[in-house]
Amino acid sequence: MYLSKEEKEVLFAKHGKGKNDTGSAEGQIAIFTQRIEHLTVHLKKNRKDYNTERSLVMLVGKRRSLLDYLTKKDVLRYRAIVKELGLRK
Repeated sequence: MYLSKEEKEVLFAKHGKGKNDTGSAEGQIAIFTQRIEHLTVHLKKNRKDYNTERSLVMLVGKRRSLLDYLTKKDVLRYRAIVKELGLRK
């Protein structure tokens, strides 16, 4: 895998509630964003990799669903994670 256990723990500690908090919406959004960036770089090199393109679209949809959930649940947390990760709305 492209992310080691230590790198994931750093992401969860930075965006979640702790390094072992893998279930929070913020932590999951951070991991999805990291994976989306990784797949985007791959697709720039391999334009005809349609399976990866499909995976990327599904991943963006999952992240969007989590962001929508966070919007309904707590707008302040949503705004904070969007600002931290540099996502556009």
